[in-house]
Amino acid sequence: MSVHDDLTAVQRCLDDLSRSVGRLEKQLGSGGLEIRRVRNDANHLRESVALLREAAFHPASPHKPELVTISDTPYDDSLWVDSDDEGLGARDRHAP
Repeated sequence: MSVHDDLTAVQRCLDDLSRSVGRLEKQLGSGGLEIRRVRNDANHLRESVALLREAAFHPASPHKPELVTISDTPYDDSLWVDSDDEGLGARDRHAP
């Protein structure tokens, strides 16, 4: 099967799921937490398949990330005078 055929089959299954959840809502009521969670999960699946379909048929052009050059020169020590060594406490105190 092609990707298009698979996505179409998934969409059909989601349509069936949505109809089944609708029937359950009529029988059980739509106010319960469980049925709301099932409805939300079905909606999330529908959104995810739509995103997948979009990505499959409109692939983003591959691009290389922009490289950032990091200098080898050390940082200015004055940036750290008012901070504690993380996890070690203040400089003038000792651990218990």
